[in-house]
Amino acid sequence: MPSVREMQSSGLIAGNTQQEPVAACRNQPKQNRAGREWQKPAAAERCWQKLSGTGHATRSRSGPPGTATRQAQIAHNWQYYQCYFAIFEKSNEMRRTILTILFSLVIISLGAHPWKPRHYVIIDSDGGIDDLKAICLLMASPDVRILAITASDGFHRAPVAYEKLRSLADGLHHEGLPVARPGEEIGLIEKMLTSETTPVKFISLGSLTTAAEATEQAPAFAGKVKQIYWSNSGLPGKEGSNYRSDPDAAEKVLAGNIPVTVAGEGGEGFYNGSLLDAIGQIHSPYAARVKDLINSMPGHSFAYTAFDEMVPLLLHFPELFTEAGTGEKNSFRKPADISSLREASLKMMRGETVERMQTIKKMPSDTAFYMPDIQPFVTEIRNKYGEDEWTSGVIANELHRHLGVFAIIGVKMGIRAREYFCTGVDEMTVTTHAGSIPPLSCMNDGIQVSTGATPGHGLLTVSSEKPFFAAADFTHNDRTIRITVKKELADKVSGELKEINFIHGLDSDIYWELVRKNSIKYWLQFDRHEIFDIEIIK
Repeated sequence: MPSVREMQSSGLIAGNTQQEPVAACRNQPKQNRAGREWQKPAAAERCWQKLSGTGHATRSRSGPPGTATRQAQIAHNWQYYQCYFAIFEKSNEMRRTILTILFSLVIISLGAHPWKPRHYVIIDSDGGIDDLKAICLLMASPDVRILAITASDGFHRAPVAYEKLRSLADGLHHEGLPVARPGEEIGLIEKMLTSETTPVKFISLGSLTTAAEATEQAPAFAGKVKQIYWSNSGLPGKEGSNYRSDPDAAEKVLAGNIPVTVAGEGGEGFYNGSLLDAIGQIHSPYAARVKDLINSMPGHSFAYTAFDEMVPLLLHFPELFTEAGTGEKNSFRKPADISSLREASLKMMRGETVERMQTIKKMPSDTAFYMPDIQPFVTEIRNKYGEDEWTSGVIANELHRHLGVFAIIGVKMGIRAREYFCTGVDEMTVTTHAGSIPPLSCMNDGIQVSTGATPGHGLLTVSSEKPFFAAADFTHNDRTIRITVKKELADKVSGELKEINFIHGLDSDIYWELVRKNSIKYWLQFDRHEIFDIEIIK
């Protein structure tokens, strides 16, 4: 919320900016607009005492909505709101103004969160190659949360589309991302919408069959879905293959109450040589999969066309599109600048749709920025495991104050859990079974950094139940998995640390040198897709 001085300077509080708030009130005539004398100087005095003794309320990132920490923050701020009410309670016009402003601030305080994605989506697809490329772009963006994917008839029949969509998700290690089997689409849509509190966008990459059925059969659809994005080449002309796949459904949805934004045209030859070369330089599984999909149809012009990809690009970069027709509540958008859209697609594949860092803009890629013993391995680790794991690993070891094998294992475990659920940071609750005794407990630091689940956010708990072991439970949307380090690997790491300690002792320099050497080795060798067992708890 604004400080008192900010409110003074903006005219919200009387008095010049060199005066304290209540002192300024004292210097004003003790009459309100109706000529009545101010009757409650004591209220203003109490407010001044509170403000001068405690300081101004500030917005904090102490935790996500609903946590105890966040509730305490809101209660703390509310004391100040009450003070402001006391100062202006005799001025009806000012009171209405302040009430409006402060109510808005309360709402922002309750709902705001630095890592909350802007786009919560459900995707319907017919499994075409352009669909799969578009879904990869959506998966790559940290500004998108995919709640579920459904399959429908179109380029492929729904059963074939399902197999391709499930294979895509599993191949990218998103085993926990819900993909509906044919016949289960409406049930999954209703389930995800009922449990989601954020407004949802429905993305149709094929026909509008599923959208039409959901409108009629899923009660939550009309209330929770605020926008439908559809990939098709015609509106208001109502042409294109996705329209022709089910014209009746298209007419029904376009005439319905939910606004439809249609993206299409202009994507021929989108994937030219320079763009493909740039995609090949991105160390992301999504970029790699896009390139693999294109290479799976060598020489076929459709593989080099961005058709359904225009939907995720429009979602993120509407300024790069132009209006090509409108209806009463629907619109048709086509690309305005293909060159800029190519750059935008690279930005999405790099995951650069949100600011990931809080105090620095970007983790340095120049190996000269890192310690000499790390330098030879920086590029290889980044290339093998991606930017997210590298960045989290660096931050975790800085937090930990030394390179530690279990801290690195914790980073890899947290990233693996996020992959499984296809979710971002600050969106899981975690219970670790690593206890509070090093070196095993060092795993907790890595988990915190890679998931955002910290004690301060109220999202991480360290179990006190013995025996302690290298595992953690991750819960997302009422689903819980347990990720455990494979026993032979956990025993190997623990045994090596015990041996080094036995020979050299914790107080020796050589002990920490050997720990550091081991940590770098396992940072490079341990693949997060191979070192864990995953168990579905619920």
